[in-house]
Amino acid sequence: MTDTYKDSGRAGLEDVDEFVDILEERRRSSDLGYAFRTFNPQPYKGAPSCSTADLNKAVLESQYLSYMAKEIAMETGSSVEEVREEVCGILEEMSQNLQLGFIRMMAYTLSKVFKRLFTSILVNMEGLNMLQQAVQESPVILMPNHRSYMDFLAISYILFTYDIPVPVIAAGIPLAGMKMVGEILRRSGAFFIRRAIGSDKLYWAVLSEYVKTIVRRGFAPVEFYVEGLRSRTLKSLLPKLGMMHMVLEPFFKGEVYDITLVPISISYDRVLEESLLAHELLGVPKPKESTTGLLKATKVLQENYGSMHVNFGRPLSVRQLCHGKINRCQFNLVPRDLPQQPSAEAQACVSWLAHLMVRIQEEGLLISPWSLMACMLLQAPTTVLTEEGLLWHQLTEKTLWLRKLALDFGARLNWPGQVPDSDVISSTVALHCSVVQRKAGRVYLVQENEPLRKCPISPEDGVIRMAAPLLMLASYRNQSMHVFVRPAMLATAIRVTESTQRDELFSFFCFLQDVFSNEFIFIPGKSPQDFEEACVLLKKCGAVNFSQQEVMVLDAGSEVLSFLQALLQPFIDSYQVMFRYLCEEGVHVLSEKQFLPAVRNLATELILSGELCTYEALSSDMQKNVLSALRRLEAVTKLRASEQNEYRVNKAAVRRIGDILSRKIPPQMLQTTPDARL
Repeated sequence: MTDTYKDSGRAGLEDVDEFVDILEERRRSSDLGYAFRTFNPQPYKGAPSCSTADLNKAVLESQYLSYMAKEIAMETGSSVEEVREEVCGILEEMSQNLQLGFIRMMAYTLSKVFKRLFTSILVNMEGLNMLQQAVQESPVILMPNHRSYMDFLAISYILFTYDIPVPVIAAGIPLAGMKMVGEILRRSGAFFIRRAIGSDKLYWAVLSEYVKTIVRRGFAPVEFYVEGLRSRTLKSLLPKLGMMHMVLEPFFKGEVYDITLVPISISYDRVLEESLLAHELLGVPKPKESTTGLLKATKVLQENYGSMHVNFGRPLSVRQLCHGKINRCQFNLVPRDLPQQPSAEAQACVSWLAHLMVRIQEEGLLISPWSLMACMLLQAPTTVLTEEGLLWHQLTEKTLWLRKLALDFGARLNWPGQVPDSDVISSTVALHCSVVQRKAGRVYLVQENEPLRKCPISPEDGVIRMAAPLLMLASYRNQSMHVFVRPAMLATAIRVTESTQRDELFSFFCFLQDVFSNEFIFIPGKSPQDFEEACVLLKKCGAVNFSQQEVMVLDAGSEVLSFLQALLQPFIDSYQVMFRYLCEEGVHVLSEKQFLPAVRNLATELILSGELCTYEALSSDMQKNVLSALRRLEAVTKLRASEQNEYRVNKAAVRRIGDILSRKIPPQMLQTTPDARL
């Protein structure tokens, strides 16, 4: 790790004792009194509140939008007035209308809801105190990870509780269409963004100027998800750079002295949408956001979702982070109000910052006992989980072994220290009774209840029925993958290469990073540091020793290496299924719409035949990640003229990647290949 990464990544991570349960006070006092207490936030340099009308007027009258309106009018043959009318319509659809009265109403409602859903909402006070100071000194960008619809509600609730300015929040446009709820969210600070903007220049211009105006004025923090979407697999997604460019541009152009980024790590014992997310991964359409749907979902209030941890990271100065990484003089060559294509240097800087924020979010997560148990459960054969049952004492021993390994690797665990380990594990299984159940000293996977049928269930339907709880388990395992993935890649390199030579292991490690960089977060250009970190962690747990030239496996390291190899194996096996489909006869050009069901059918056949053990190949997110990885590796090319997202397959390149993963091509050839990536 670089020094910058170490400093920024570790600085916001406090001892578990530093977390305070904000629901404890709510359970003792009046929710109405809490919601209507004096709210006295201290904004950036005392910036006055900015009404919706004032903000929209500033955006409409900006030189940048005036220039863009004239340019688009010339391109489309419309009048400037018509374009400006369209701008007004976009702003009306998009803009937030933050009002204290609605914040109070949300605070009252959320107090009731949170007390029903969670046993506790734990917040690190040192991070919150640093945020309280930071919002007074420069414009603040709040950057939480995104695992649940609860995320942005919880952050606004916490900031209101501690007299910190409530943020304006980038939200998806479907939420705006929810009757009453959409307007409540708008008046609680949400501004709504279309999901598919594409090449709509006018929409990009309005959104960009809207966001930059909020940052320049600094009347409220801006909150957005750098991952862009809610993660359906509960692991970090590759950052999206559009919004990141927008919030940083006022600093690049010298319109503000500095901007403060605050990474926020939100960890759930149990995610409200766990079943919904698993079914979405299996191709079940996502329910449309609606008020009716929200009311139907009130049954979740009858269930227990354990604890939520909200870890506010150390506020990070963009000015300091970007020092030496970007020459801001280039922005002085063009008037600030004119559109400017970001340079390669600026794009690289923004990409680096975005990846860094996601890595810091990962470092701030608290790993639950259930995540460790999910790692172990998924390494048991499916028949054991469904028919024989996994012995309780065996699961307990393995989980406690993994807890020690996770701590050796520097993980931060949400494991109660004052409670006997057996009680922690028992209560964890009870919390996740929708996925597993304990009977007669064994643990079994809970399969979905099927409605009564006139005809027996087909084998293919049986696979899908089995896949839902297994994908839920995989999602909870994913919550801790960032802790293990680097040593797991080195363990896999050791097994595949059968080499002790450090340079050969490093080449295969980099190959794995290239193949799986849509699955896991790696900061661009930091492969040597990642490899060094993997070596150090494996040495720390007694699995290897290493020198400048060699990495030597120790006798005591076989259990650790076997576990880590097995942890990465479902990803390798799932990718191989998709490589196999792409290399079949007749597959030369395909669309994403064809690819997903075809691969799911192939994976189902292989599971039924016993050739494939993992059900994760059925996940649509993993299937899309394979396409993205192959595009990046130039083994698949998107056809430009295609409106259906069609791709041309280079079968030789796809086959070569698969053959390297399966050891059909000696990994040593990686060092001599003319293509540095492969």
